Amino acid sequence: MSKLVVINLGSGDLQNGCPTVMAQISQAITDRYAMKCIGSLPPAPELEQLYKHWQLLYREFYRERSSPSTRTITVEMGGVTHFSEIEFSDLSQQLEVQMNGWLNSESFHSIDRKLSRELDPADEIRVIVETNDDLLRRLPWHLWNFFEDYPKAEIALSVQEYGRVKLQSQTPANTVRILAILGNKDDIDIQADRKLLEELPGVSPLFLEQPSRWQLDEHLWDAQGWDILFFAGHSQTEEDTGRIYINQTESLTLNQLKNALKKAISRGLKLAIFNSCDGLGLAQSLADLHIPQVIVMRELVSDRVAHEFFRHFLTAFSTGQSLYSSVREARERLEKLEDDHPCATWLPVICQNPAAELATWQLLQGSFSGDRPPQTRKHYLQMALLASIVVTAAVMGVRQLGVLQESELQVFDQLARLRPSEKPDPRLLLVTVTEKDVQTQNPDERRGSSLSDRALSQLLKKLEPHHPRAIGFDIYRDFPNDPDQADLNKHLQQNEQFIAVCEVGRENSVHPGTRPIPGVPNHRLSFSDFPLDSDGVVRRQLLGMSPNPQSFCVTDISFSLRVAQLYLTARGIHAHRNGEGELQIGNVVFKRLEPQAGSYQRLDTLGYQILLNYRASQPVAETVTLTELLRGAIDDKLPNLVRDRIVLIGTTAPSFKDYFPTPYSTSRHSEEMPGVVVHAHMVSQILSAVLDQRTLLWWLPSWGATLWIWGWSLVGGLVALFFRSPPHLGLAVGIAFISLYGVCFVFLLKGGWVPLVPAVLALTITGESVMAYIAFQNRKSQ
Repeated sequence: MSKLVVINLGSGDLQNGCPTVMAQISQAITDRYAMKCIGSLPPAPELEQLYKHWQLLYREFYRERSSPSTRTITVEMGGVTHFSEIEFSDLSQQLEVQMNGWLNSESFHSIDRKLSRELDPADEIRVIVETNDDLLRRLPWHLWNFFEDYPKAEIALSVQEYGRVKLQSQTPANTVRILAILGNKDDIDIQADRKLLEELPGVSPLFLEQPSRWQLDEHLWDAQGWDILFFAGHSQTEEDTGRIYINQTESLTLNQLKNALKKAISRGLKLAIFNSCDGLGLAQSLADLHIPQVIVMRELVSDRVAHEFFRHFLTAFSTGQSLYSSVREARERLEKLEDDHPCATWLPVICQNPAAELATWQLLQGSFSGDRPPQTRKHYLQMALLASIVVTAAVMGVRQLGVLQESELQVFDQLARLRPSEKPDPRLLLVTVTEKDVQTQNPDERRGSSLSDRALSQLLKKLEPHHPRAIGFDIYRDFPNDPDQADLNKHLQQNEQFIAVCEVGRENSVHPGTRPIPGVPNHRLSFSDFPLDSDGVVRRQLLGMSPNPQSFCVTDISFSLRVAQLYLTARGIHAHRNGEGELQIGNVVFKRLEPQAGSYQRLDTLGYQILLNYRASQPVAETVTLTELLRGAIDDKLPNLVRDRIVLIGTTAPSFKDYFPTPYSTSRHSEEMPGVVVHAHMVSQILSAVLDQRTLLWWLPSWGATLWIWGWSLVGGLVALFFRSPPHLGLAVGIAFISLYGVCFVFLLKGGWVPLVPAVLALTITGESVMAYIAFQNRKSQ
């Protein structure tokens, strides 16, 4: 959580103390104060003298050892004739101890205790010290022990009077616009600063190398505005005013650029960085103009320290860290330089306008939060909302025409193949008649079928003693039974566990279907017809349909439902139509497929159809071949394989062409699935839904699908608004697509079939529309 702590020192100073110190804590996002308390700080003249002595020694150090590479022109010295590193180190420690002693004063304890109660070490905390006293502003506030306890806190300075600048309406740019002033470079290397900015992604820097005052003023008035003002070169503070050396012959105070800077701030300038010496006077001048944030160096700074700080700050800030955490990280990383550059970590400081919004890299890139003009933000958000509605309507229109159906079905297949594997259904046994099994039988006895009467009789005799719950016979036999096979005929007539199939065929077709096997009564007959999609893939399950009097196959129940009912009835679970006319088995309702279900549009839903939720297992159930069973190769396993199970008998011989494409075919190089295996998946779906609460596939109603697609369309528009630089935009779009795909997959794991392809189209088209509109507005404003 982000917190803001404002400590107002009033009109106090070190000589007379701060009789009224006011501390306020607020949520940095809401700006609502959670706590306000009052304390005081006693006079500390010895702290003032100690600091002034430290400052003299610090400047003497740079005069003796670092002046050729410091970013200032002159340093006025007085009272110090010789620099001692030991004395300076001791003095620095004394200053830290003395300062914390002052802040530990009894009169300040009330504030310290309340800060401890209200703040959490995990919070990101901005601590702003408000004072107009120059010496109080120069104190190394980061040495306060408070910051040891709160590793995500950072200090900033502010003047007592501040305000929010009313911004002019600006069309957001796609990049961070930086005006980089490279001033007088005598004895320093400012090209390193330039290189850092040039290598930074997502920025548009304009470099002014040793400009004249006229050139600098002219660019500050740029109509498009600037996000960051950067200065590298020599600077210094003269009393309360800062001076920068813009070239080898000219220097000027910021007051001499007052009008130009005011205009730049009103056009969106949010951050000024002075990577030069002694910058508190510069910050003071800009504070009078109500600039949101300034980063300066308190004292003289060497080239090495300036480069290191700027490099680490840019790295952290441009990757999304807050301004304050970026400054703290970059400042603390200067510690490694302090052997040669003592007190380097003391130098960088933020000067903050508390009334302004905190600058973030996202905001600088064109995010619509914060100080952007409300009318601009509102306009673009309204445009994104309108675009999402229009695109959603267009995508839904195209979808209802069926244009997207094929691609949606293919994506559904892909998602289905990604599901984790399931165990084979332990309630089923498949007995398959392979090509080898067919060839081992007498062709004359088979009479064109894959199974002769003799083989069928032997097979049933093998199975019956082990009491299967049901025997589903998925082989067409539309010829008379062999009269010599009396046991077979008796079995077909009397065995209530035997279910046979026939084919209804298509209505109004010249092919009247396939006759059922003779001798099986109607209540044990079922149709084996599959509803095929336009691409020939089996994704639906037909449970029942009105008998077709023109067909040889007159039955109203499918093979899978008849077999499953026989199994479930034995367990006391019965099927019936509920009050809404839908099939209910036990407590499970099998929702009838609608013409606009899932990705289907204007689907032929004749009969009672449901979506087929294939069992993600290979194989779907234990499987044995006809030869293995008849030759006794598995006699020792047969009792466990058959007892209380459903035994499905079918042909897998390719020569009989009883194969169908399924959602799993593509992943196996178009390998199709035998019809008996498809029936096994259908039977397993019914049993698993009723007995195991395995989910049936469901879909969103039309209004739900519309809201779903509109939601992702809106995501596309917002991504285009909030992420403007190519790297961030690419990352955000990638995350959006991965999230959409992942959410659709999670829904499918729960049985939900939600639109993926239309959502991808809506997200993409809306995002591109918003980007195109913004680009048009940018060109229009140039």
